[in-house]
Amino acid sequence: MDEVENTVTSIMTTEIWQGKTLADLLTIEFLASAAGSLLGAVAILLLGWIVSAWLQKRVANLGRKNKHLDEMLFDFLASIVRYVVLGFTLLFVLNTFGVRTTSVVAVIGAAGLAIGLALQGALSNVAAGVMLILFRPIKTGDFVEVAGQMGTVKNINLNFTELADLSNVQVIVPNSEVWGNIITNYSTNDRRRAEWTFGVGYGANLKDAETIIRETIMADERAQTEPEPFIQVTNLGGSSVDFLVRVWCNASDYFAFKADMTRKVKEALDEGGVDIPFPTRTIITQSD
Repeated sequence: MDEVENTVTSIMTTEIWQGKTLADLLTIEFLASAAGSLLGAVAILLLGWIVSAWLQKRVANLGRKNKHLDEMLFDFLASIVRYVVLGFTLLFVLNTFGVRTTSVVAVIGAAGLAIGLALQGALSNVAAGVMLILFRPIKTGDFVEVAGQMGTVKNINLNFTELADLSNVQVIVPNSEVWGNIITNYSTNDRRRAEWTFGVGYGANLKDAETIIRETIMADERAQTEPEPFIQVTNLGGSSVDFLVRVWCNASDYFAFKADMTRKVKEALDEGGVDIPFPTRTIITQSD
């Protein structure tokens, strides 16, 4: 019996938390204090959750109300604001229970470093995603070529960029591949300069050929007269005299305009009697 009493006494007098023994923790005063701290922590959590959600919504709405601002950028900033508020809320809760928050921050920092080293590849995509969202070399709706892939940008998040290629197939490109490579954005400028090379025979009348090419292309309403079109002989090939043609058009008309003019100029040259050469090969056979 004495052994049991001694064991119980030892347990009750052992320091458990912040220099307090179990006997101290079971007093009415301590339990009342703990209940008050618990209620305070719950109140802080609720308040932090409400405030973070409200701030996130307010920041995100800034990008949606103003057409000149990027919604994606403000959605990203809104998420950062929310998590920052929730992080401070958690520190306040821990402080309510007497936990030294400086030690917690140090532990979180050490853990973050270890996790960062283990997830270098994933974090590089996140870092690249932040750069893409902040500096916006591309945005949703742009027609681009990145990392060897060409398509329309559908979405950019912290991990990857989503494209729809020319066949409307989904293409997922890691952000590190986007930010770390050359980006060709075909949608940045409103106008583009279409370029063709048309070859005519050496026996053709070059002035007539130039007139046919110029009139055919400039008759199309998509062709722009300013800046002035460039139509000149630039190369004497092995079997043809080559005209280099450059004409400005709206970026949205570029592909259709270029394809249509390739066919129409060929048909116009045929109708004008201008010879369009093509490679030929003569085979000489010897008989025994």
